[in-house]
Amino acid sequence: MYFIYNPHAGMERIRSNLLDIIDVFSRDGYEVTVCPTRRRGDGTEATAKMKEGYDILVCCGGDGTLDEVVAGMMKRSDRIPIGYVPAGSTNDFARTLQIPSNMQKAAEVISGGREFKCDIGSFNDRPFVYVAAFGLFTDVSYGTGQDLKNTFGHLAYIMEAFARLGEIKSCRMKVVHDGITEEDEYLFGMVSNSLSVAGISFLAKSGIILDDGLFEVTLVKMPSGPINPGNIATALMNGVSNEQVSFFRAKEVSFLSKEAVSWTLDGEFGGSLKRVKIENKHKSLSIMVPANAKIPGKTKVPKVSIKTLPPSPA
Repeated sequence: MYFIYNPHAGMERIRSNLLDIIDVFSRDGYEVTVCPTRRRGDGTEATAKMKEGYDILVCCGGDGTLDEVVAGMMKRSDRIPIGYVPAGSTNDFARTLQIPSNMQKAAEVISGGREFKCDIGSFNDRPFVYVAAFGLFTDVSYGTGQDLKNTFGHLAYIMEAFARLGEIKSCRMKVVHDGITEEDEYLFGMVSNSLSVAGISFLAKSGIILDDGLFEVTLVKMPSGPINPGNIATALMNGVSNEQVSFFRAKEVSFLSKEAVSWTLDGEFGGSLKRVKIENKHKSLSIMVPANAKIPGKTKVPKVSIKTLPPSPA
């Protein structure tokens, strides 16, 4: 096993759990090579340069760490399964895959679970795992300092969002998908493949399937009158389009604007761009999930027989 971990993720919980996690892997028969990250991008580089011969790569950190590892794996010809031990402040994708938040239990999923092949995204040929977004508050995740996140956890994102309430503005964009071109002023846009984004499970009612080759696209338009947060929230919570919020599914979608627009990919800064093309890479990621996890996908969950030992003598 090649084990990449981010010592600064979340509230630095990995520091007090590292030896126990490695002990779980060792008991399960793995010979473990440990690689800590030190700066942004290390996960991608370490994965891309990993020597051949490993059976599995496991990463421990937040969604940003997973994003880096997946980006590195996509550069390889010998793509091996990825295990994920979530240690970030939000862990959206782990929640979607029903990976336990307890780090030792998540480590046990690596050998006791099963592989699930899910879709990932290509953002101007750059891989991302579960969400690409622009507009309202999308810079909160990467704009929030690590020290603040380590102190307050997910609350740090909320604090940062309130600090930016006075900065609400829209951007004019053309959105092209399925032969359709729409142009409007948008407050927010999101292309996702997850039941949870920014710690909020507001997409659960919209019938998301993680391996259908399609993304869920959410667009929030700038209203002609005053912004009605309740109207937006109702649409997002129920996954139902209205005059201000629209939802659709697409394998490929492009965004065009005259001014550069800042994007976030899996909670990290994705760049300021005028042209963005997002494509669904069908079943490109093989990731370990709990054996009996009922993940929304077309792939049927295999039946797992659980043997129980007889009770010990009194």
